[in-house]
Amino acid sequence: MTKAERQILLEEKLITMQTYERDLRKKGVTYIGGVDEVGRGPLAGPVTAACVVLPEDFDVLGVDDSKKLSEKKREELFDKIKEKALAWGIGMCDNRVIDEINILEATKKAMAEAVWAADRQLKEKRMPGVEHLLIDAVTLKAVNIPQTSIIKGDANSLSIAAASIIAKVTRDRLMTEYHRQYPFYGFDSNKGYGTKAHYEGIDKYGITPIHRKTFLKNIL
Repeated sequence: MTKAERQILLEEKLITMQTYERDLRKKGVTYIGGVDEVGRGPLAGPVTAACVVLPEDFDVLGVDDSKKLSEKKREELFDKIKEKALAWGIGMCDNRVIDEINILEATKKAMAEAVWAADRQLKEKRMPGVEHLLIDAVTLKAVNIPQTSIIKGDANSLSIAAASIIAKVTRDRLMTEYHRQYPFYGFDSNKGYGTKAHYEGIDKYGITPIHRKTFLKNIL
């Protein structure tokens, strides 16, 4: 594939991934928050959510489900999304909250916090708050904002894909910091997921203060 052909494909994908956003804008909705999370499955660390409000003329190519992108590409897009977004917010629930209320409820709580953070940021810029949410496969009853739940939203909505990148890079950086504190579990590479190195670290050194005990019932 030539560079020109790749450019055309990226431009076409950008248009396709704005279908939900265009439909809402036709109805007069301007401030659309895409919401996604990362970190439901790991044995350690927080679940992290992001809410991103993009402008109608957002033109950054390559935004996609964060799982489909290389670390280098995610880092590159992270800065571009933050620079061009109208607003963005982060929400986190740590392992203690996850153990207390379960991972699904913790995910929803983190998402709600991210939405409220983005909403505050918009209002600080003297813009209306978030008017509609596009969310990856979840409904947030705690948030009194109209919302659309989209299956595989991070692959089908530009706003949700942008949120997936912001959430992923934020959490990955945090887990790399945790690796410096707890260097025997491979957090810099596995980001808290249950790899062989991670389980070997638990077997040899026990669990850390950031481990999810409810995820480790079978081995504790």
